[in-house]
Amino acid sequence: MIVMKQDATEEQIQAVMARIEAVGARAHRSPGEEVTVIGAIGDLEHVQRLELEGAPGVEKVMPILKPYKLASSQIRNGEPSVLEIGGRKIGGDCFALIAGPCTVESREQVMSTAEIVKGAGATLYRGGAYKPRTSPYAFHGLGEEGLKLLAEAKAETGMPIVTELMDVRDLEPVLEVADVIQVGARNMQNYTLLTELGRAGRPVLLKRGLSATLEEWLNASEYILKEGNEAVMLCERGIRTFETAYRFTLDLTAVPVLKELTHLPVIVDPSHAAGRRALVEPLSLAAAAVGADGIIVEVHPKPDEAICDGPQQLFASDFPAYAAKVEAAAAVAGKRLSAVPA
Repeated sequence: MIVMKQDATEEQIQAVMARIEAVGARAHRSPGEEVTVIGAIGDLEHVQRLELEGAPGVEKVMPILKPYKLASSQIRNGEPSVLEIGGRKIGGDCFALIAGPCTVESREQVMSTAEIVKGAGATLYRGGAYKPRTSPYAFHGLGEEGLKLLAEAKAETGMPIVTELMDVRDLEPVLEVADVIQVGARNMQNYTLLTELGRAGRPVLLKRGLSATLEEWLNASEYILKEGNEAVMLCERGIRTFETAYRFTLDLTAVPVLKELTHLPVIVDPSHAAGRRALVEPLSLAAAAVGADGIIVEVHPKPDEAICDGPQQLFASDFPAYAAKVEAAAAVAGKRLSAVPA
């Protein structure tokens, strides 16, 4: 990592980047509020030949010891990344409330839920057109028909769409609708898929694998970042432990630890961790208070009739009161709700 001086000229910055590329490494420029940081990405032999100490405009040269270089907090000199999606900011002091049904089921369900969550101040609208299920005989989503319904909700409400991609063969139709592409826990280490999403350039919400360490998770994000896509969010959704009283263990300790390790925004999914509605609100409040950059939560007009994961989905009629509580909890951590622009 090469930290440039505050008064470094554009010519000096370009000279450093040219030197990096001349030794066979790749230059990654990260302009900050005060200084520009340039990452030299390559094998150790190449990077050791840089000899940039004392070069014009260079403040200091520091090795990034973590295996994940572009995800490391060092690459931005400790400054958090703030993403802007459809006019909504996520990260820094902006808190995202992402809400919608687990699975797209019908036009009425999608549209009514979208209107309610928008009215309550949600930032983005989530909905699953393609669903990974444990059983091969379970409902796996409406596919492209579901994407069309999400596109209609986006057109009607103006809310950006978050939806999951499971197979690179579905990338093109998903790109036509999705403002953020979600990668589910089971695909966290699908490196071919992650690489393609890096090349696609669309913001990615990367969920933590069921048994993944933080380092494994951050290394997975590196597959997206190294292709030039800097718009990556991490999503803690619960991990497998020995406890059986609830579906997964929501690892909220990961939030402040990730804030030390990476500049990427951190989102929390209380719905999948809890597995039941009564636990979603307290876990949401805890996630907001501990410093998460957002929450992705499942909401349905009639959860008892939902095709998928009904017991964990909030009643849409209860969502406005829930959103107000989450907003207050986020304020405890110094964050404001990044709501839908008027």
